[in-house]
Amino acid sequence: MTPAPHPTRQLLLLGVAQAVLFVAGALLGRWIGLLLGFDAFASAGYGNSEIFGILLIGLGGGAGLQLARAWYRRKYGNPRS
Repeated sequence: MTPAPHPTRQLLLLGVAQAVLFVAGALLGRWIGLLLGFDAFASAGYGNSEIFGILLIGLGGGAGLQLARAWYRRKYGNPRS
């Protein structure tokens, strides 16, 4: 027996939470990078400073996305089951 799918409203809430926390995490990663001296948009080239800045932005965005998914799973259960 397969479980009932999650209501559309809950899945929309998941999507919005993922989008918001992804952007918030990416901005946090950018600000941390700037504080540490890693500016992803400093110059036209890709030196070590720019690469580490891009890495921090990506890690922040990914962490925000995973935080939203964990929140949803804790509150409503796994949407894929």
